[in-house]
Amino acid sequence: MAKTNEELSRLLSEELDANVQHILNVINLIDEGNTIPFIARYRKEAHGSMDDERLRLLDERLKYLRNLEERKDEVLSSIDSQGKLTEQLIKAISNSKSLAEVEDIYRPYKQKRKTRASVAKEKGLEPLALYIVSQFRNNVAPEIEAKKYIDESKGVLTIEDALSGASDILAENISDSAEIRKELKRLYSKEGILSSKNANDEDSVYSNYYAFESSYSRVQGHQVLALNRGEKEGFLKVSLTVDEEKAIRLIEHSVIQNNGIAKQFLQNVIKDSFRRLLAPSVSNEMRNNLTEKASEGAIKNFALNLKPLLMQPPVKGKNILALDPGYRMGCKVAVIDYTGKVLDTTVVYPTHGEAKENEAIKILTALIKKHSVSHIAIGNGTASRETEIMTSKMIKGLDGVSYMVVSEAGASVYSASKLASEEFPQFDVNLRSAVSIARRMQDPLAELVKIDPKAIGVGQYQHDMPQKELGNALDAVVEDCVNSVGVDLNTASASLLERVSGLNSTTAKNVVKYREENGAYKSRNELTKVPKIGPKAYEQCAGFIRVSESKNVLDNTGVHPESYKAAERLLKATGFTLDDVKNNKIGLLQTRVKEYGVTKLSEELNIGVPTLEDIIKELMKPGRDPRSELPAPIFRKDLLDIKDLSEGMILTGTVRNVIDFGAFIDIGVHQDGLVHISEIVDRYIKHPSEVLSVGQEVKVKILGVDLKKNRIALSIKQA
Repeated sequence: MAKTNEELSRLLSEELDANVQHILNVINLIDEGNTIPFIARYRKEAHGSMDDERLRLLDERLKYLRNLEERKDEVLSSIDSQGKLTEQLIKAISNSKSLAEVEDIYRPYKQKRKTRASVAKEKGLEPLALYIVSQFRNNVAPEIEAKKYIDESKGVLTIEDALSGASDILAENISDSAEIRKELKRLYSKEGILSSKNANDEDSVYSNYYAFESSYSRVQGHQVLALNRGEKEGFLKVSLTVDEEKAIRLIEHSVIQNNGIAKQFLQNVIKDSFRRLLAPSVSNEMRNNLTEKASEGAIKNFALNLKPLLMQPPVKGKNILALDPGYRMGCKVAVIDYTGKVLDTTVVYPTHGEAKENEAIKILTALIKKHSVSHIAIGNGTASRETEIMTSKMIKGLDGVSYMVVSEAGASVYSASKLASEEFPQFDVNLRSAVSIARRMQDPLAELVKIDPKAIGVGQYQHDMPQKELGNALDAVVEDCVNSVGVDLNTASASLLERVSGLNSTTAKNVVKYREENGAYKSRNELTKVPKIGPKAYEQCAGFIRVSESKNVLDNTGVHPESYKAAERLLKATGFTLDDVKNNKIGLLQTRVKEYGVTKLSEELNIGVPTLEDIIKELMKPGRDPRSELPAPIFRKDLLDIKDLSEGMILTGTVRNVIDFGAFIDIGVHQDGLVHISEIVDRYIKHPSEVLSVGQEVKVKILGVDLKKNRIALSIKQA
């Protein structure tokens, strides 16, 4: 039954509103072992220049449809082995568009644990149940027919026993009906009410949900996740209900054909089936659907937040001092140079009284002067506020030194990892954390790839997400970021290299080992000498690595080796050379290409227009870092206290986290302020991510400050 690539491409074309041939090309490229970053960047003609996000969605849906086809085959095979497969079932299963539909059809044929219905069937009462539901037009009372089934040896002692067993069988049959379940789900979708109440008398963070009610169709994803967590922690009782009378009438319409003598019996069976089997089962399934949808939204939000965080501009050419604050264990200090090399480490105790604070300032000032430090990175964890106050006091007497508070989410995970112990065997766990904070400021992408993306701390409810799906989505973002920036083959760590298209943990380590044994790479092509990097792996990774030391300037661009000849012919046709590229003397390239004619040139070079445009862009800026075009991070020399804030103040801040109902903004007072979605812009937006992203600089107006609860309400649109 498995669908061909052509059939799958037609389905996906309708679903994604994309060209059928483009979809088919992508499916074939994926099947040939090409990665999404490679397809996105170097096969644009094949897919009509879809971006990596759309290609990943296509890949995800392709996997789903293939799993669906596989499951259909399994279900058909299972029903066939029971001798119950009919043309009608084959058609229904073949036409199913989701796994849920297939499972509903398969439900009556599944091997079940012991149920009341299975016990009744063992007693030989199934014929009675079938008689009642199908033969009641004869007006033979169920009680009369039931007499025939009294059998002491089977435990059916009375008419009531027989009818009770028949009722259990019919109730389960009704509950297993795919059509009835489909209609009920439709009712829950349209008219279901999701509500919650306090499960105990304790006050908690879930107090907003102690008397909560929302229609199924309008409940928000973040509300669903909050309800689930509150229920799991024992603070909430959550239920999803529909009008019972309406639900029962809907079932009766499917089961009862006329006013026969068994009508009352069947009505009682239907009530039992709904209350005991259908309502709990369908409401659970519908709540699972809500959770799945909410998780999908939250995972998407994570990915949206993670990308700008990873793509924050690096702080190049500066020596950095990092402070990992703490109370009892003191404040861990690390100084790194502009290459990331650790120059110095120590521990100071600024929170242990005035004398210790003065001593800390003296030690840190000496380190700043000794190593020509330009910027200080302060971790935002425990004792961060006190450390920031000390830093602000200290740098008043130091020219050209500023600081920034850096998220240390995941730093402790990294510092205790095997990777950190291999990288810094001479340092204890706490000092490794300080080094990580310094490097996060210096090059967020290169440092954060060492940490499980789930530990980086953007988004909401990460521990409530399906971990595999969350991991896959965040890994995809990391992969896309690394490949869009490019990786220096002679300085990149194995952690960074393994995120490059076509490489993995083993080949990344082999790349580093070869570099250590043979010295710096002199060209991209030298990668082919690395063990386990064959032609396919080289094809996939070559365009994403950079070799600035290479004699061929193209090795330091995003031009793929397969297009080198085309690039050289392009330069020749427009009157330039590779030396002109190296010396940045091709400012007129785009003008000359335009004069020559883009289409004419692409035909002569035998490459598509998208590839030609990409080559031109790369030749104009060899070795460029796309992150450098983004706004630089905000450095501070002094700080505000939350007590200094007043309503109406206008401040500049940095977006720290974008969530369903707004965004948290760092305004330099240690406590992030919240901009509610209604205060972002003057027009309707479905989600804050439509206009805001992590790391973005914004002007905000203070709407209110609650010192007791440590809350700051902000507005962007009023600023």
